[in-house]
Amino acid sequence: MRKITYAAAIAVASFIGFSACSEQPKQDTTAYPTFWTWLDYRAGMNFDSICQVMEDMGMDGIMLNAPTPDDYRVAVPIANKHGIEVHAWLWTMNLEHGRDSIVAAHPEWLSVNRLGHSLADTTAYVGYYKFMCPALPEVRQYLKDKVKAYCEVPGLNGIAIDYHRFVDVVLPTSLWPRYGVVQDREYPDWDYGYHPAMIEKFKEQYGYDPREQEDPTMDLKWRQFRCDMITEVANEIAEVVHSYGKAMSASPFPTPKMSARMVRQDWGKWNLDIVFPMVYDGFYTFDTSFIRDCMIEDVRDKNEQTVLGCGMSAADGPLMFERMDAAFNNGAQAISMFTVATMKDPEIRKQFRVYADSVKAVKKANGGKIIAQVPERASDDLFKDHETVIEKINQKMASLIEAETVQIKDYVFTGQENVTRTYDCKDELSGKTFVLSVWMYGDIVSGWDVALKE
Repeated sequence: MRKITYAAAIAVASFIGFSACSEQPKQDTTAYPTFWTWLDYRAGMNFDSICQVMEDMGMDGIMLNAPTPDDYRVAVPIANKHGIEVHAWLWTMNLEHGRDSIVAAHPEWLSVNRLGHSLADTTAYVGYYKFMCPALPEVRQYLKDKVKAYCEVPGLNGIAIDYHRFVDVVLPTSLWPRYGVVQDREYPDWDYGYHPAMIEKFKEQYGYDPREQEDPTMDLKWRQFRCDMITEVANEIAEVVHSYGKAMSASPFPTPKMSARMVRQDWGKWNLDIVFPMVYDGFYTFDTSFIRDCMIEDVRDKNEQTVLGCGMSAADGPLMFERMDAAFNNGAQAISMFTVATMKDPEIRKQFRVYADSVKAVKKANGGKIIAQVPERASDDLFKDHETVIEKINQKMASLIEAETVQIKDYVFTGQENVTRTYDCKDELSGKTFVLSVWMYGDIVSGWDVALKE
């Protein structure tokens, strides 16, 4: 059984302090819950028993998705009874509850891709992807009215926005096989943000139509403009949330740089109180070094007023504690698990409580902050500080040739196109050569794959 070592590691005297304080007239940011989960709520579920499990584990925050404000009026008092704060977990740019009726009533609200196809009658990956255009005043007003209705729920601590972005122009590499795609560049089918209202606003500001460019994906002004439209809507929502004296949180992609490229989501410019970037290492490099690298980037690139959390996958085993170590030791102040329902092993729940208590004790001793010595930059070199990623790459090479192991002497760099670096790797044992592709979204190692060289 793995020994939980975080409390000792984080208390090393040589560590420097990192904290961020909100200037909004709300609760002290150091008082935000430390251990959270995302959870769907439906009327009739035994929510009290779930909250009891959370309380027993030391979890004190929940981002709860419920269909109506009235559902929160039932759920919030139950959670509060167990000492759990509640943020309403709301989808914003992507429609959720009542999706079909809104699409039917307002098909003109839906986002448009580079081919000119609207999500009103086009599917991007999955049927529930019905993203709206952030340039439309009607869409912005719809979202603000929606948020107001939830802010009026007594006892609700905050609003947590999700899907606040465009369609994924690039999926995490591990998801390519699931959807039968290869996204080594930005293809027009998934490149959204070409709604006529967006194009017109851009032309007013810059004097040209981005579609006239030979390759619109290389137009940095056009890319940033779409990010800025999403940012404007996020900050309009934040104004509403803060006017009710509540906290604003979000669940964006792993880092501002990664998310700007992958989903046009430059969340370091959002006026958030606390953020939980979804650093799901299983979607990217399959290694906790990805969490470390993302936290380093996020400490640097987040809004200085925003408390940095970390969203990660829960697990019934030691990997979960390794993930939390990687986050807390590199600048995270809180953790959110997707999801508490995954953790069913009673022994893991007990270990989680020990871990949670130790972290909270360290925070209390340090004035409500977690102390971490965070480098200025994460390493963008696969062959430095990513030893376990290399091990996983070599394991996959061995599996491709049905061998027990491979012996790679050199990884020979063969070129870089956009964010993709490629290497030739010869196995000294079998004589076979592999092609290693490494993806570098956001200046960090963010994905890889290997194949036999033909």
